[in-house]
Amino acid sequence: MTQKTILNDAHRALGAKMVDFGGWDMPLHYGSQVEEHHLVRRDAGMFDVSHMTVVDLRGARVRDFLRMLVANSVDKLKVPGKALYTCMLNDSGGVIDDLIIYYLSEDFFRLVVNAATREKDVAWITQQAAPFAVDVSERPELSMIAVQGPTARERVLGLLAHDAAAAAKKIGKFVAIEAAMRDGTPLFIARTGYTGEDGFEIIVHEDKAVALWNALLAAGVKPAGLGARDTLRLEAGMNLYGQDMDDTVSPYEAALAWTVALDDDPDAKPRAFTGRSVLEQQKAAGAPRQMVGLVMDEKGVLRHGQTVLTGNGDGEILSGTFSPTLGKAIAFARIPAGEPGMVRVDIRGKEVPVRLVKFPFVRDGKPQDGM
Repeated sequence: MTQKTILNDAHRALGAKMVDFGGWDMPLHYGSQVEEHHLVRRDAGMFDVSHMTVVDLRGARVRDFLRMLVANSVDKLKVPGKALYTCMLNDSGGVIDDLIIYYLSEDFFRLVVNAATREKDVAWITQQAAPFAVDVSERPELSMIAVQGPTARERVLGLLAHDAAAAAKKIGKFVAIEAAMRDGTPLFIARTGYTGEDGFEIIVHEDKAVALWNALLAAGVKPAGLGARDTLRLEAGMNLYGQDMDDTVSPYEAALAWTVALDDDPDAKPRAFTGRSVLEQQKAAGAPRQMVGLVMDEKGVLRHGQTVLTGNGDGEILSGTFSPTLGKAIAFARIPAGEPGMVRVDIRGKEVPVRLVKFPFVRDGKPQDGM
């Protein structure tokens, strides 16, 4: 059965085109996907991301558990509220999911994991947590709204109680705080996002989610759907689980080497996280595949599943779209490791030349050099 967020009726009242997304009935757009994309790049838009899964971990050994569970090092989290992006791996080094970890206290960490992987993630986390006596609590009663864009933070701050607004204004990127609206509604506000723009992701009890959504509308924040979220995140060089990576792909093959922490304290025993031995081998010998960014200067659109032809063999398009900011097609592709030579994409039997580029394709709302 298709699931619905508490904001489903609000989306429909605003004329949203609804689609199935990982078993959830979600808004694709509210009239124009391209306009919503530009809105977030130039002003502020909001997304219902209540389908994401919040999981709270409590116990005396939570940090020890997370040292084992994920490839990045939770020892980087020293100040309450600080967040960490990382991957949870299987024994083969494949990505079970990518997630954000929030350090709230030494016996309380919060995870936000993907909607489509909800059941397998919670099952895996619960199984792995048992030897550490960590309590794993899924929080389905919590909703989440992402407010993104150059004016996003300013608009959210205007809705908060005076002290909360002052505190939220000071937080750095990848930091979260407990805050409250003027009417006292408690919020968990994180300066994170999935668009490449500044802004907040706000967690609120579902009983107050519609009121928060309406308050944001009244503050001039317009809604945006999954379509714009996808083009924004791809321009920003952000992976989509299930399309750019899965449990057969290592972080090194998904351009996520920066999320892997192998450099331990030389005086301490190496951190034995799941999948470490495979990643050590790939770091030493090189991963067999690499993820690259592509730009196509000819007319057309790069799409998932198209064959990428290189001097080292064939690869394929992972995520591909027409970039509203660049005005041309962009894509992630996974190709064999090594110097690829001239790269082409097979589009309906025609070999179309493309350029390899470093992503993100767009940073701070502007095209990167060479795009």
